[in-house]
Amino acid sequence: MSAQTVVARKPPVEYIPRITAQYIGLGYGEYRWLHSETPPPWAPLTKPISECRVGLIATGGVYSVGQTAFHFRDDTTYRAIPTDIDPAQLRATHFAYDLTDARSDINCVFPIDGLRALRDSGEIGELGPNAYTLMGGIYSTRKVRTELIPELTKRCVADELDAVLLVPV
Repeated sequence: MSAQTVVARKPPVEYIPRITAQYIGLGYGEYRWLHSETPPPWAPLTKPISECRVGLIATGGVYSVGQTAFHFRDDTTYRAIPTDIDPAQLRATHFAYDLTDARSDINCVFPIDGLRALRDSGEIGELGPNAYTLMGGIYSTRKVRTELIPELTKRCVADELDAVLLVPV
């Protein structure tokens, strides 16, 4: 982009009011947002990102051909997807966003090609063996805290990841 190029900036998405209205419109009632007074602990990288093994966790309901699709509400399961998969083998299902773009280009909710390009250019060291996907918009914060997050954390530790890209939808 040249110094003379002007980029029109869109205002930020008002995420909480938008999702609240969408859930009410879907007949689910008002979404119960989880609020925490304590921020999560900060874990700085101990080496340059160009030497890091990077993982991916995405909430767009992505799964691969042969895996079971996600359920439409309160599905607290996840899918492990090999990072060397052909994107043509990926599918998406989700109740809370329009799937048109994801079905046209899965990278808009699961940026595997972008991560591969960063790896290939040396910007990041390598990709973990698997990416992990789940359904966003889970109502049971208890199950997310006590079951889903601990299981994903175990997988990330087992994959020896240094950093994880979280892609919310």
